[in-house]
Amino acid sequence: MDRNPRIAIIGAGMGGLAAAAALRGVGFQVHVYEQAEQFARVGAGIQMSPNAMRALRGLGLEETIRRTAFQPETWNNREWDSGAEKFELTLGRRAEAQFGAPYLQMHRGDLHAALLSAVPATDISLNKRLVDVAPLPNGCGLSFADGTEGEADLIVGADGVHSRIREILHGAERPTATGRVAYRATFPASRLRQPVGECTKWWGPDRHIVIYYVTAARDEVYFVTSLPDPDWAHESWSATGDMAVVRDAFAGFHDEVREVLRACETVHRWAILDREPLENWFGNGSVLLGDAAHPMTPYMAQGAAMAIEDGVMLARALQQSADINGALEVFEATRKARTAQVQAVSHANTWMRQETDPTWCYGYDPWTEPLSATGVQ
Repeated sequence: MDRNPRIAIIGAGMGGLAAAAALRGVGFQVHVYEQAEQFARVGAGIQMSPNAMRALRGLGLEETIRRTAFQPETWNNREWDSGAEKFELTLGRRAEAQFGAPYLQMHRGDLHAALLSAVPATDISLNKRLVDVAPLPNGCGLSFADGTEGEADLIVGADGVHSRIREILHGAERPTATGRVAYRATFPASRLRQPVGECTKWWGPDRHIVIYYVTAARDEVYFVTSLPDPDWAHESWSATGDMAVVRDAFAGFHDEVREVLRACETVHRWAILDREPLENWFGNGSVLLGDAAHPMTPYMAQGAAMAIEDGVMLARALQQSADINGALEVFEATRKARTAQVQAVSHANTWMRQETDPTWCYGYDPWTEPLSATGVQ
């Protein structure tokens, strides 16, 4: 690219920070705008599969993440009531050797802190809720709710399923409620009367629960559920749920599940939302990535991974293309098929229910995957 464009990233989540770190790594000017007033350590776990860990390795973050994360030996899928094994996926060192990177479980806050460490604080502005974007003779103008303004040659919409950039590009559109709600919580493992499996998904007839450790010391446990609930359609990381409701919903499940729910005191809930696939991800000086472009149901644990992959691929496309629009064409063409496949498999909620070969997903490397449309590698 002949000149160094000013790049504004809207959203300092996993995808936005990964994009910022990757873009800075190849020499671009980047500024991140985040609507939150401060970063909070949200009580949630997250899984980084080998494809995501390859991306994070390229950002220089693997060792930081390994220090606090838990590396499970297996991902066990079990029947909801009897505990009979449906399918066990081997992880640990064997999977790391097979896929070239580890499968790690961690607290979402620890992953976010690692990504934050890769972007200078001076390149991030908080309390910046984007209101509008307007064309300028050279670039785009950004208007924020606090009355401030900014300018950029390229705007990256990494602002999630309720993306303002998506709305500006494609018009107002509400996400579709799937009729399901997720409950999630982290809590000290010391509250348990016995240890739990390293990573287990308990499959029920119309609901499931995933339970795993999120620290190397195994001192913190996370669970996340999916339940039918046609009346709740609010997506919020901070909405409080009722543990009595969760315990009742899983009353017939295996003793290990009920013990985890007994030990947990507080829980949050959010509606699982969906959107129709987009025809295009960019236009008018803006481009979408992560949930803003392709929101995922949580059933493959790949939503953040796809956003992080997007960030790396966007940096590569911009680095190796002659102009911004050409780079965005390459980025979209490279990412569309993969993210659509993950969306579809995740939406079906069959991942790991029976014997599964995850190579197509876990074997992907965003640093070496060929870029589409140009022959550039």
